[in-house]
Amino acid sequence: MPIFSFLQLDVFASRLLEGNPLAVVVDAEGLDEATMQCIARWTNLSETAFLLPPSSAAADYRVRIFTPRQELPFAGHPSVGSAYAAIESGLVAAGKSALVQECAAGLLPVRVEGDGRDRVIHVQAPPAALRAVSAAQPSTLGRAVHAELAEEQSCLIDNGPLWFVCDLREEAAVRQLQPDLAAIGALCEAAGAVGVSVFGRQRSGGASMAVRAFCPADGIPEDPVTGSANAAIMAWLGERDGRDGYGLRYRASQGREVDRDGYVEVERDPASGAVTIGGACAIGVRGELQID
Repeated sequence: MPIFSFLQLDVFASRLLEGNPLAVVVDAEGLDEATMQCIARWTNLSETAFLLPPSSAAADYRVRIFTPRQELPFAGHPSVGSAYAAIESGLVAAGKSALVQECAAGLLPVRVEGDGRDRVIHVQAPPAALRAVSAAQPSTLGRAVHAELAEEQSCLIDNGPLWFVCDLREEAAVRQLQPDLAAIGALCEAAGAVGVSVFGRQRSGGASMAVRAFCPADGIPEDPVTGSANAAIMAWLGERDGRDGYGLRYRASQGREVDRDGYVEVERDPASGAVTIGGACAIGVRGELQID
């Protein structure tokens, strides 16, 4: 019976039970796509990552990322967590400060700071593109999130997954939001989007931005801490010429509404516009996965 090393860790938190959990199957060569999808449904987490030998000589490892319903070309917390797991499992050499992750979205640079429990992983997100929004979508989105949205307060961003992004201006509006999840699910299914992310200015508590992300069409009513959504937000801020005042680097807080306390370090390169998301990780489970 094939046996695979298995890790479960929290991403975007330095302590277990505060971040976004990720299941990682290490050295998953030999598993076919259908089995990977079955395992992702079985773990029932927002994402499960499968580490594989790279197909590119430029990469240190390859990762495939599955939700319980589909494979994603890129996702933030699985990318950060996969790099951490690759180091912890010995798949890549410890002590390297620069890695390259291969995924369906391409080759992504990874920066490693610190070691062990103090290790912080930063992953460059795929290039983002603003998608055209239909005339009806802004008002439909506003009704779904139960908020009055001016035209400039929402957009559609493609950075591997496709995100609706809403600027609610202030933290209180984000924290108090009670969206219509059925309406969000229908909107996302119609647009082919993975979810809706909202953000607002946070003025205390060690972060500059409060973020929430809703993915009911993918079986996740509210995601605890979402790397790709945070990368999409920063990409949009860059398109807005930084007039929002967040700058080229800030810390985002996400997860309190679902009893987590995650933090995402978000950066934008001033020359290239490349967006990097990063954070700490904490491993909770080390074991073996036996496939009969």
